[in-house]
Amino acid sequence: MQPIFDSFGPARSLNGLQVLLCLIFAFLSSSLLAVVYRRTHTGFSYSRSYLQTIVLASVVSCIMIIAIGNNLARGLGILGALALIRFRTPIRDPRDIIFLFASLAVGIAAGAQVFMVCIVGTAFFSLTAYYLHWSPFSSRRSFEGLLRFTAPSGNRIEHDLKDIFQQFTQSAELVSLREGPQGEFLEYAYQVRLIDPTFKTDLVSSVESMELLSEVSLIMQRSTVEI
Repeated sequence: MQPIFDSFGPARSLNGLQVLLCLIFAFLSSSLLAVVYRRTHTGFSYSRSYLQTIVLASVVSCIMIIAIGNNLARGLGILGALALIRFRTPIRDPRDIIFLFASLAVGIAAGAQVFMVCIVGTAFFSLTAYYLHWSPFSSRRSFEGLLRFTAPSGNRIEHDLKDIFQQFTQSAELVSLREGPQGEFLEYAYQVRLIDPTFKTDLVSSVESMELLSEVSLIMQRSTVEI
């Protein structure tokens, strides 16, 4: 009668060269993911430690899959040990989580020696990330901003502003209008969507060139803000 643990399957045994090959595939694939993440990141800054995490997570998952092999008992033991670990570092952007999952996935594929899945999966994920980064609908919010300025009370500026907005923006909506100190000035705030992000300086210069307007500023909006 065979031992009960034989029913769980024996651990897969790899030689040193095979283990090294798996780790190299995991490292190269996750490094490509890190490069794609850095080039397509649209926040104000990116975390150096997060880029290293993408690469290291893939290597660690590869080691785990090699260690587990096809032994179910060993896999359950490793899962139980990992359940004791608690990661309390917050990840604000869901996109960062997806890149981390992709890193784990290619590491698992490399550890399981499914190298074609590792290569094709990494390439397809990278191309998809680049497509979403450069596609029109993904960059919509980067064209939006809040235009602020002040003007003396009783002046009609809407007509001149309309001409400027038609030249540089797709749309412009008045979102705030309030009186300044002693009611001598009005403070305007317009939500604008630029035709092209390079028009920021031209828009501000055109508004500043209007008579009696002052304190002109344009704050571009971002989908995520890192602190």
